[in-house]
Amino acid sequence: MPVNGLPTVLELAAELAQGKSGSRQLVEAALARADAADGEGGRVFISLDRDEALAEAERSDRLRARGYVPSPLAGLPVSIKDLFDIAGQVTAGGSKVLAGAPAAAADAAVVSRLRAAGAILVGRTNMTEFAYSGVGLNPHHGTPGNPHDRSRIPGGSSSGAAVSVGTRMAVMGLGTDTGGSVRIPAAYCGIAGFKPTQARIPLDGCLPLSKSLDSIGPLAPSIACCAIVDSILAGAAVRPPVAPPLHGLRLGVIRNHVMEDLDATVSRAFERALAKLSMAGAVVKDVLLPELDRVPEINAAGGFAAAEAFAWHRELLTTRGDSYDPRVAIRIRRGAAISAADYLALVETRAEVRHAVSARTRIWDAVVLPTVANVAPPIEALDTDEAYARYNALSLRNTLIGNFLDRPAASVPCQEEGELPVGFMLMGESGADHRVLDIAQAVETTLGR
Repeated sequence: MPVNGLPTVLELAAELAQGKSGSRQLVEAALARADAADGEGGRVFISLDRDEALAEAERSDRLRARGYVPSPLAGLPVSIKDLFDIAGQVTAGGSKVLAGAPAAAADAAVVSRLRAAGAILVGRTNMTEFAYSGVGLNPHHGTPGNPHDRSRIPGGSSSGAAVSVGTRMAVMGLGTDTGGSVRIPAAYCGIAGFKPTQARIPLDGCLPLSKSLDSIGPLAPSIACCAIVDSILAGAAVRPPVAPPLHGLRLGVIRNHVMEDLDATVSRAFERALAKLSMAGAVVKDVLLPELDRVPEINAAGGFAAAEAFAWHRELLTTRGDSYDPRVAIRIRRGAAISAADYLALVETRAEVRHAVSARTRIWDAVVLPTVANVAPPIEALDTDEAYARYNALSLRNTLIGNFLDRPAASVPCQEEGELPVGFMLMGESGADHRVLDIAQAVETTLGR
């Protein structure tokens, strides 16, 4: 079992295969944790599908008895972020704004693939309203407490997804990542998370934030769990990661931009992880990517997220603006000031930066950096708008690079026992998703998970 104390997909699949437990038993336990009066379930889930989940679990047990097991995820409880269509349910995006919208006529593409793989959907998870923040606060449904310290933020926007995994209400949380919304809560909550190259996973049936940056990925106990789910989401044969030997593996440590304002816990854990990898034989060298220093200026007006979110929300802001989280609405409204010429210039600049960075990084097997610059702050530390804006910007700074460059990126916990969770992030070239997952598996093993 990993150091985070959470059973993995493969471990639970083995228990089911050996008859040590059944799907109904696992789902009942997950639902019991979600229903516990002293737990976080009321803030983790916007809705629970108890009856359907139990019925599907019983069906899974019957199919297994007849020899039909479509994937390692078969019979296991998973949670779905409130951004994905589930047939017959309203996709509200963690907001009250869409509460009266029509129910979805069909499942999102990724939800269909999870069902086909035999996963049991236990409920819709809470999130930052419309996925537009990295800290995970939600004034409509409450903010789920971090599994390691319930007074601290879970990270966002896939807040409920991360906490559902960290508290064993689900073995995997399906999330989205536009600027870090899978990797940030994974890092803050001490679990693994993976953001794919955008085009690998279909976005059909997913409420958009930014069509240029949105991607879909898993939050789970381990990298192997993430890799298994990623295969399913991509519509491919299940492929557990194959860890390469660390000896001779070239890891470039980004030393500019992403290392500014690290808190002491993050800095200590990250440097300790680098030392362990170096001792294991990896070639760990510093690398400077000056193009990254331009990213804040490039996105100063709000970037793709503000422009594309405003285009989608424009009418709703006019008719239902008072129902939005004010901290989300003000960020979306920034997009109104981005002209067509500004947007086209942003598209061109992004392409230039991607090309320039790739020219510097293609010699490395992966580049590495802290997932987030700080450990999860207390929820009360974000009481003021100024503090909220500061922490939100800091939480997103490192991860949004992966979205802007459209690169696969994995976050692996690297803290030691007694420390608050810290994420160690690996990024590869666009399209090198399997390679990143394989290397992340080697890193996870070496760091003692």
